[in-house]
Amino acid sequence: MGSIYLIRHAQASFGAQDYDVLSPLGYRQAEALGDYLAQLGIHFDRCISGELHRQQDTARTTLARLDRSDKGPPPLEIDAAFNEFQADAVIRAHLPELLEVEPNALHILRNAASHRAEFQRLFTFVVHRWISGEHEKEELESWSSFLERVAGGLERLLEQAEKSDKIAVFTSGGTITALLQRIIGVPAVKAFELNWQIVNTSLSQLKFRGREVALASFNSHAHLQLLKNPELVTHR
Repeated sequence: MGSIYLIRHAQASFGAQDYDVLSPLGYRQAEALGDYLAQLGIHFDRCISGELHRQQDTARTTLARLDRSDKGPPPLEIDAAFNEFQADAVIRAHLPELLEVEPNALHILRNAASHRAEFQRLFTFVVHRWISGEHEKEELESWSSFLERVAGGLERLLEQAEKSDKIAVFTSGGTITALLQRIIGVPAVKAFELNWQIVNTSLSQLKFRGREVALASFNSHAHLQLLKNPELVTHR
């Protein structure tokens, strides 16, 4: 059987003007992942990333630590299918409804880093409206379209894979959630309950035989736990 390792990007810059930048802690997480995979002797046959900076920088930092032999790791391939959904766009599209239930929403959103619990509550409200399919917004990628995009990326991987390939996919929590919903068949709301638990640089392993895919492990972050520094275990 072959394996696909879904790797969530390292900690980005939550609350900053540009979220799509790894934090210093994020680089430490990616280095720890690379060191851990090297200790396990894992060599990837293919490495794929979405287009986002946080995904690509996690990949390159991890791979630089993973294989320092003359052969080196395989080149990083970019596939937009593994981009995260546009969370900012989803929030903006549903902002009028959000303001109806939380008049202070704009203040919380603008100061998310200092209002993490309140931000999570509002974000959950918006995501539930988005994934329900009952509140489609013009020019906004729908949940069903997002699922189709991500599923298309998985199908391409399976079509091109050799039967015992080990493939790394550096992506994001929402993308991993979409893939898990497709594979294990849980409702979208339940899938997002898993999404909130996905740790930065965690590994979720899929096993495949031909077009058959099964979930082998979810959200493993032993590489961070072994360092015995709770600050390294983050979710944004």
